Amino acid sequence: MAPPQRCPLCRQTFFCGRGHVYSHKHQRQLKGALERFLPQVEAARRAVRAAQVECYVPEHDRCCWCPCCGCEVRKHLSHGNLTVLHGGLLEHLASPEHKKATNKFWWENKAHAQVKEKFLISPPDYARFKKSMVKGLDSYEEREDEVIKEMAAQIREVEQSRQEVVRSVLECSRTSSASLAPLSFSHGASSSQQVSHLDLQPVAELDWMETGPHLTFIGHQDTPGVGNIHSGATPPWMIQEEEHSSGSLPIGPSYEEFLKEKEKQKLKKLPPDRVGANFDHSSNTSAGWLPSFGRVWNNGRRWQSRHQFKTEAAARSRQPHKGKS
Repeated sequence: MAPPQRCPLCRQTFFCGRGHVYSHKHQRQLKGALERFLPQVEAARRAVRAAQVECYVPEHDRCCWCPCCGCEVRKHLSHGNLTVLHGGLLEHLASPEHKKATNKFWWENKAHAQVKEKFLISPPDYARFKKSMVKGLDSYEEREDEVIKEMAAQIREVEQSRQEVVRSVLECSRTSSASLAPLSFSHGASSSQQVSHLDLQPVAELDWMETGPHLTFIGHQDTPGVGNIHSGATPPWMIQEEEHSSGSLPIGPSYEEFLKEKEKQKLKKLPPDRVGANFDHSSNTSAGWLPSFGRVWNNGRRWQSRHQFKTEAAARSRQPHKGKS
């Protein structure tokens, strides 16, 4: 009986020796594995004459499974921030190790010899790919230069438009300031002529009694003796006050306040209905506020206080009782 062997394509152990590779199941699995790998090889072959260079993205780190070598191969070739599409797979297909593993794979699995050349890249084809890769890098640099030039032109246009807007705003402010200059009106007929010449429109008086929403006048908010930003005074945040200087007042709480706050945080964790929670520690109490519990708190030994208590109890029992009135 032939020793058991493991088939990586069928993923099973067989005992029929070399007869397993001629079975329909093995040939079907072999055909499916080669058909899954063939589209990726054909896409790599199309990149031999025209290599594509793109900016690196994380998707370019994907790998593909090579059934001939039984390992994963990087599909693209990346260096820095540039990626040559299908460069990694072409480099693997043109390597001598892949050619040796492909010959062994075809011999062990009895695949068709006419299909083997589709999974190999000859040295001349790989040299042609290197030349096209150099051209692709040059064209990529040209495209990047064009993009940079377009971005620079857009930046210049935006800057020019911004300067035009600023220039127009400055011209409008100059004309408005010139029109708001004080006009000197003379008395008598000359003033009436100038007013009529200006052709001022009469301003309609506000009817405060009319119905509907209207604004409420709350009076002027100017503080007497203190200017504001409209009168040219210094803003409050620019005034340097001595009492609020950094050297006069300490920054942050003091150490005593920190200890008090820490003690408060400890008391918050205790139950609020505990004994002595509402006790006022700031009240003044005398030295005799604690009641006497059988001379427990007196000085001396316990038997002395007990003997003294018995003597006083006997003295009280010998005293005559007062009658009821």
